[in-house]
Amino acid sequence: MHIRYRVDLDEAEHNELAALLNGGTHVVRKIKRAQILLAADAGVSDEQIAGTVSVGVSTVYRARRRFVEGNLEAALSEEAPPGASRKLSGKETALLVATACSAPPAGRKRWTLELLADEMVRLTEHDSLSRG
Repeated sequence: MHIRYRVDLDEAEHNELAALLNGGTHVVRKIKRAQILLAADAGVSDEQIAGTVSVGVSTVYRARRRFVEGNLEAALSEEAPPGASRKLSGKETALLVATACSAPPAGRKRWTLELLADEMVRLTEHDSLSRG
């Protein structure tokens, strides 16, 4: 089988991945990508890596590609999902979460999507009016 994206880690990259796997708390996907890169560097086939790390062959392919086309950080980081950009800013997302975790309006047992949407409009209009 022809390997299109060949992973060739230098010593510093290899040590960084080994350290990532040997300690601390990390997102599981990041650990799996580190395992993929180390195995790819050792010459293990994509199919074997996929079976060992419990991921699909396409995940192995993407990790290899992101390393070769980018760098180690690009290969380990989360890729932005395709499609439309985010609708809410970080501040608005925090406001939405805080609102959803607060007590619902009087006479209601829980927040509905419609109630949350109305409350977000009310809160963000109030915020934009106070700034302008």
